[in-house]
Amino acid sequence: MTYTVLVSRTFQKSFHTLPKNTQNNVKNHLKELQKDPITPRPQYDIRLLQNTYPKKYRLQIGEYRIIYTLDKKNIKIIEFIKREIRYSRSL
Repeated sequence: MTYTVLVSRTFQKSFHTLPKNTQNNVKNHLKELQKDPITPRPQYDIRLLQNTYPKKYRLQIGEYRIIYTLDKKNIKIIEFIKREIRYSRSL
């Protein structure tokens, strides 16, 4: 099953400030996420965040983290943050 990635305006603004090579890396990770947004695999560190409702997942891309939720066939990107920022602040 293939999922559709939906991004917020906040994500779009943050994304466009990144260097081109980082943007390409994020795009590649999001394409891979469309195939399977739950299962961790080599080079795609995916984790379920504990004590969140609805369930939220974290995808690690170098020093960046993408926080997202799943809704049937959609992946909703809700946060795009640097590693230094605590998850609890953004959730």
